[in-house]
Amino acid sequence: MGWQGLMVQAKKIALYMVVVFVLYTIITSPARAADLVQVGFEGVSSAAQGVGDFMSELVK
Repeated sequence: MGWQGLMVQAKKIALYMVVVFVLYTIITSPARAADLVQVGFEGVSSAAQGVGDFMSELVK
């Protein structure tokens, strides 16, 4: 197995670890998990609003 094969395996392992962590968090503390998701969506929404404002000002 070459260097690329090791990187693919490392990515798969990292992805599995993230999935297990997310599932563990949801199962053990669903309210906290919901709060974290809400914060994430608010951040994405705020970023999109900022890009929209920038584009609006750019066009003026």
